[in-house]
Amino acid sequence: MNALASRLSFLGPLAPRSNIDLARLGVVVALIALILFGGLRYDGFLSAFNALSFLRYNSMFALIALGMALVIMTGGIDLSVGATAALASVVAALLSPYHWAAGLAGGLATGLAVGVVNGMVITRLKIQPFIATLAAMLAAYGTGLLLADNQSVSVSYDTGFTEIGQGDFLGFPIPAWIALIVYVAGWIALERHPVGRRVLAIGDGEATATLMGLKVERTLMGVYITSGVLAGLAGVILASQFGAGQPIEGQGWELIAIASVVVGGTLLTGGVGSVGATLAGALLLGLVFNILNFENGLGWISLSAYWQSVTRGLFLLGVVILQAKIAGARSGA
Repeated sequence: MNALASRLSFLGPLAPRSNIDLARLGVVVALIALILFGGLRYDGFLSAFNALSFLRYNSMFALIALGMALVIMTGGIDLSVGATAALASVVAALLSPYHWAAGLAGGLATGLAVGVVNGMVITRLKIQPFIATLAAMLAAYGTGLLLADNQSVSVSYDTGFTEIGQGDFLGFPIPAWIALIVYVAGWIALERHPVGRRVLAIGDGEATATLMGLKVERTLMGVYITSGVLAGLAGVILASQFGAGQPIEGQGWELIAIASVVVGGTLLTGGVGSVGATLAGALLLGLVFNILNFENGLGWISLSAYWQSVTRGLFLLGVVILQAKIAGARSGA
């Protein structure tokens, strides 16, 4: 399997030896280019305040993007990550008055429960991931609205729960530390552990992986559970960072996660993927919004959040088209 042989570093090999390598290199180059552009054009863009605020907020999207990447590497999809994060934020907010650990545990348990249900339905009932996770998305949103009584749920400020999303450790946002640790663990699992080979082998062909004697169902269960737990963790950060559990905040997060994965060069057909490139993709999409906010501040343009979403979508389309052209040129070489 060519996909397995090419995974040699955190971002995959940077030498353009394959189409996938070029796609991964492209997202890193685009990220660096945007940072340089922002630094040259906007005052305060490279300030510590903007950088740390950017990392604090986008850590949530980085977490769900990693879970989505692992799922897509197996050839599946998880449409429930946004709804899971919203539900977890509500549960965490409701439990936060008891102890900060209770809020954290409640959010993680919520993500775990959704992940287990998704995994069971997909592996045991043989329901397609698109349908299974779509049903989970609807159920999670409904449950969140019921628990929250169709309104935001304030968290407790007396138990230290808000420190998870608003606090710093060694001058670095705690959510960013959490995302960094999770990504390091994800890289180790994918690049240095047999589970990574199983994930990519299933994406190359589930039937073939079964014939090879790989534990397909167990691996798929683990992948969907991981996606659910990471979405739950994103929900905890959401509630603690903004001071409230928000039952509808996660709408569209699954699309952001999928976009991050695609921009990072992971194939939607499965079998190929990179943890580092997924992180770069998530940061790249977040940086587009950050730059648009600075551009609005200059007064040259005035884009509402709706137009910013349009611009972000067009940017994503442009990156994907560019990657396809690079891959096509490489194939013709």
